[in-house]
Order: sequence, then structure tokens, then C-alpha cells
Amino acid sequence: MAMELKQSLKMSQQLRMTPQLQQAIKLLQLSRMELANLIATEMVENPVLEEHPENYGELITQPMETEGSRNGEVAEYRVNTELPVPQEGDKPEPRDDIEAAAWESYIDNASSPLPANHYKGLSEDLPSIEATLTRGDDLYDHLTWQLNLSSLSEQERVIGSLIIGNLDENGYLTNSTIEQLAEEADCDVEFAADVLEVIQEFDPIGVGARDLRECLLIQARHYFGDNDILQLVISDHIHNLERKRYDNIARELGLTIDDVIAAAKIISHMEPKPGRVYSTEEPQYITPDIHVYKVGDDYVAVINDEGIPKLKISNYYKDTLAGGGHDEAKKYIQEKVKSAAWLIQSIYRRQRTIVKVTDSIIKFQRDFFDKGINHLKPLVLRDVAEDIGMHESTISRVTTNKYVHTPQGIFELKYFFNSSISKTEGDDIASEAVKTKIKQIIDVEDVRRPLSDAKIVKILHDEHNIEIARRTVAKYREMLGVLSSTQRKRLF
Repeated sequence: MAMELKQSLKMSQQLRMTPQLQQAIKLLQLSRMELANLIATEMVENPVLEEHPENYGELITQPMETEGSRNGEVAEYRVNTELPVPQEGDKPEPRDDIEAAAWESYIDNASSPLPANHYKGLSEDLPSIEATLTRGDDLYDHLTWQLNLSSLSEQERVIGSLIIGNLDENGYLTNSTIEQLAEEADCDVEFAADVLEVIQEFDPIGVGARDLRECLLIQARHYFGDNDILQLVISDHIHNLERKRYDNIARELGLTIDDVIAAAKIISHMEPKPGRVYSTEEPQYITPDIHVYKVGDDYVAVINDEGIPKLKISNYYKDTLAGGGHDEAKKYIQEKVKSAAWLIQSIYRRQRTIVKVTDSIIKFQRDFFDKGINHLKPLVLRDVAEDIGMHESTISRVTTNKYVHTPQGIFELKYFFNSSISKTEGDDIASEAVKTKIKQIIDVEDVRRPLSDAKIVKILHDEHNIEIARRTVAKYREMLGVLSSTQRKRLF
């Protein structure tokens, strides 16, 4: 077959992922904190951006319709960065005060120290040095302090420091074995083991243990040294103790059930994770992205802009573009203005999309907002996407790491999307509502005779008309962090 070259024209449509469009999509899935950090970074890197106390929208124009926007994707915007050219006789607009300031004098004043009398009268209000600590002692600091106060030799302290440095956040020696630490310190294993025994007597008692059994044994020997039954139960029957098989323990050790229960009571008051007392992990507080208020008979979604800087284009750089100057400088500023304008409108579109999605959720989940979690309905991304005319992937990005404050509490937006569970009568029920009912059933059970998963299935069927399999109840119970019936059983 002969090969030949031909020229032809072909027309096709393509959706091109421009850098600006990629940025807009990325903004949709950012959390509130990530958005604030991104804005702070952009304000440092882009000199034309300024914080504005008013709303967005200085350079926002009508969206330019694209194939993606017709399919519900984030639409591209046509940004007007053409600024009016000043005519002869026009008066220049007044600049901001900070732009008209004497910069040399400003820098001199900023770099010079404050006068001594500036602090006069403030000493009484200043905090003490103890109140200016940024953090408390963690487990490593606490144990190192005790190590330095001990009567150990220099070589023993070196090994002790290695042991302390290899403890996990719960106080267990799990990151390395005593053999590895002895090899690293170039000493005998027995020598390192002796140092470990000393550290295990440090406060909190039980640190340096290699497993739960050893941790509890250390505490038993320290606090109840003469209780042989307690040490036998921990060392030989901890697996039966976890499953509350007290009759097996009593039979194998030749004890009465009362003796075993007495030992179990003592063990229940021991600390299985001694290191967590010195945990430095700070609690993470959630700031909602949007608030839902009830106004009359309706619910209104209001975006939470607090803490998110509102941006504008600097007037100084607008004047620079409109005036004379080097072409390269004007080209650089023009690019920065376009980038800033796109960021401003992308943030505005992000906030507006969150409101639209929340309004749609309110429409579908009206019973939840009126009556509570038990009335949550099944909902999927497609339902909201079709309601507001967007793609499912856009809804998924919008609801990721976004939180809403409602009259029922604070929830992640994804919380409202649930699979359905069949009911014997009436409409289907949301899976989250079923989880709540399982939790309510377990909360009121008899702790001496806890309900099995099969009994919970029967209660859901008989009292709530909910058809659900036992393995599904077990899965939901594990998701709720609830132990099995055997592990929930209490005899004291």
C-alpha cells in the first residue's frame, strides 16, 4: 500500500484545563484554614493584592460560557483588565494615605526602638515570665528531668536517654528493641535492661513497658507488691481478662469468682497508656464555613467570612498601569493584576457555590433541620447536582472539609449524604439515622446483660420498622466506636 502525505482541516471542541481553571477547582476543595493560608501566601507573592473591608467583586464580570460551564463545571471568567487611559487635562485620583507617606521617614521610624517612656505605666499589666510559656512539658521532657536527677552513671544516662527517645506517645517502648538500643550504645543487653527497669519506675509508673501486660505488671508490683493473685491474673490470663471470662480465670487458677472480680476491679483503675497524661496534642476547634439560621418558617444560609480577608486590586498599581513607565514593568503588573482578579473571583465563586449547595441540602433535609438527626433522609450527590445544575464532582469538592452550623449542631456538609436503609413501612431511612438509633439502644441497655448485634437487629425491626442485617449493625457499631456485647459487659 502506497504511503502519501495529505493536508486536511478538522474542527473539534475541547475543554482545556487552564492554570486558572485548575486554581478555581482547587479552591473549591480547600478547607477554611487552607483557604486563609492560601490567601495569606498570595498576598505576600502578589504585590497588587490588598485587603479590603468591603465585599468582593471589583473586577468580577459575567462568566464566559464554555463547554465545561454548560456541563456544570466551574466556568471560566472573562476579566476586564483594560484600564482607561488618562486624557490631557484629567486630574489624577488621590492615592491612599500610606502611598502618599514619606517612605524614608516611615522606614526610619519603624526601625528605631521605641522610647523608654512608651512602656511607662504598662509594667503592671505585663504577664509574668511563667505565664509566657508556649507549651508545657511533654513525656520526653518529664522523663529526661527525672533521668538527670537520678544517681545513674554517665553511661547509664546515655542508654536511658536512648530509651526515653524511643518511647511512643503512650509511653511504650515499641519503636526499638532493647537489643537494638544496646547495640547502638555499644553495651551489654543486660546492662541496658537494668537501665530500662529503672526508667519503668519513673513517673508515670509503667512507662517503658513493651506491651500492655508488662505495663500493668509494673503498676501491680509498684502499688500492690504483696498481691500475688493480681500479678497472676495479669501475667497469665490477660486475654481472658479482656473478654471478661472470669469463670475461666477462676477455674484455671483455683480461685473463687469473687477473688477474680476483686482483681479485675483493681486492674480497671490502672492506666493502660501512662504516657497520654503528658500528651501535647492540642484540641482542634471547628469554625463553620456557613451558618444556617431559621427566619420565620424558612432557613437561610449565610457564609461565614470572618477571618477570611477580602481582597482588592491596589490603586497604586492601577495608576502605574494607566501612567507611563517601562513596558516590561507594565507587562509584569498586567500579569499580576490578571492573576489577582482571577483569585478574587474564584474565591467569590467558591463562597457562592457553598451557599447554593447548602440551600439545596436544606431543601432535601428540611425534616432534619426541624426535628433532628432521627429524621435525616437518604441523599446522594446526584440529587443536589441535578437540583443546582452542577456536576457531581463539583458537589463532592464543595462538601469536602466544609462545616455548617445548624440549629441541630455543627456538621460536615458530607454528613447529609447518606445511603438508604429499607423500612417495612413508609419511606427509606438514612444510614446516619440508623446509627443514631443503634447508639440510643445501646445507651439504655443493661450493662450486666448487654444486647448482642442480633438482638439489636430484632429491636430495630420490631420497634422502628427497620430492615437491617446483623453484619451491618456490627459495622455501624464499630464505626461508632462501640465495643461488642462481650466487651461491654460489666459485673462491677
